[in-house]
Amino acid sequence: MFAGLLAFAPLTGQAQGFAAYITPPRFEVQATAGQSLRQVLEIQHVGPQRGNYRIYTTDWILNPDNSVTFSDELAADSCRPWVAIERRELVIEAGARYRYRFEITPPAGTPARECRFAIMVEGLEPAQVQGSLNFPVGGRIGVIVYAAIGDAAPQLEIAGTRVVVAAGKPVAVVDVRNRGNAHGRLEGFVNGTDADGARFEMAPSDLPILPGETRAVPISPIVEDGKTAPAVRFPLVVRGKLEWGKNSVPLDARFAP
Repeated sequence: MFAGLLAFAPLTGQAQGFAAYITPPRFEVQATAGQSLRQVLEIQHVGPQRGNYRIYTTDWILNPDNSVTFSDELAADSCRPWVAIERRELVIEAGARYRYRFEITPPAGTPARECRFAIMVEGLEPAQVQGSLNFPVGGRIGVIVYAAIGDAAPQLEIAGTRVVVAAGKPVAVVDVRNRGNAHGRLEGFVNGTDADGARFEMAPSDLPILPGETRAVPISPIVEDGKTAPAVRFPLVVRGKLEWGKNSVPLDARFAP
């Protein structure tokens, strides 16, 4: 097993022997049992020399700290046997792009569920890490894939609210439970008023809540590009509606450390 971060922007990795830009960073698609669904990701090699890559699938779990642990071993409910990838090794010329194809084919009769896996893009030439020790490390990027089969869908509800300390500062958190059979994400905007009467437009973090789990989702002030986050003095009152898909859930809570 190996761990990584769950990415929400185009993925990049640069080191000697591994210099890639991959888009999209994740796939959220709808699949039908008994039918093949083809998707394409784009790999751009930005190194000065041709790049050699190995491509394969893994299973993954989302940890409580929102990091991702990838595993080459098949999970008990793995859907990776349904996945076909274009090729396992790839050479890309310097500065070139490659459109890489993969297919998901859920067997006929598969009940509604979510298929989750990752496509790993790994540089074949290890990068050399310099320092007191000189040792090779492999560079790799994981592209997360969610495929909802049939009418699989999330069913989100707020299980509680609380304040946690992150990086030495209090943060408003909503505990979100998913009773559905596919992942969901909270969206939308809510209004916050802090102890000084300052008002903020706030939004939830773009974290996936997987089926059957309860995940802590921070709610923070919206910060425009180039500006610093405002200081929030607790207690904080937050009101509004949080959305997921075509659904919404009201939020009217007081956050106090």
